[in-house]
Amino acid sequence: MNLDELKAKRSKKKLDPLPIAEKELCDRYQEVFTAAVNDVLREQGLLHQVLPSNIVPLKLEMKVCGVAFTVKGSKNLTIESEMEQRAQMLEEVGEGSIVVWDTSRDDESAQWGEVMTLASKQRGCKGAIVDGGVRDTNKVLELEFPVFCKYRTSNGMLGRFRMIDWQIPVMIGNVFIYPGDIIFGDIDGVIVIPRDIAFDVLVKAEAIKENEKEIKRMVLEGLTPTEVVKKGGYF
Repeated sequence: MNLDELKAKRSKKKLDPLPIAEKELCDRYQEVFTAAVNDVLREQGLLHQVLPSNIVPLKLEMKVCGVAFTVKGSKNLTIESEMEQRAQMLEEVGEGSIVVWDTSRDDESAQWGEVMTLASKQRGCKGAIVDGGVRDTNKVLELEFPVFCKYRTSNGMLGRFRMIDWQIPVMIGNVFIYPGDIIFGDIDGVIVIPRDIAFDVLVKAEAIKENEKEIKRMVLEGLTPTEVVKKGGYF
């Protein structure tokens, strides 16, 4: 059995430099919208880049784009050295990152809360995407830190859940996420843009945003939907 190809696909990818700085890239993504990015990815045959629809922002107006810092965990009753492990992970969170939690579909614990928000924010982290729960919700909201999650609960992780590793490839729903990928979330959910195509996708999404201004103009001027389509528009 030759597993070399599978091993290559499941290993961390080399973080090649982007054509522009990560900060500029992410700032520009935040000026577009996830639907435009989704349409670009679809044109490239990438139909499974959106995280499950039950992962939603704590507040509808939350919008964030950053570089994936991945965390993998699962239900686990063991406690020994858990807090030290958690601290080590937080110390590796970097500027401009978004912490992305693959919880193995946990349905009980909060993987994110106030103190973790404070610690991550101090290190320049821009947000958290949690395929699980959040607690201290009111305090997290006060910190104006974008968080997308499945549910809210008072349950902490300790004694219920623990991390397995971080900065490794993870999978949430049908989406593979590699450290360094671009994560973009808004009111319509969270989308993952592979790092190696992130700049080209951005440029095309920006073009879609501009093109839609013209389509809206035609609609407001009274053109029928058929006329709009004939002029290159869409709905």
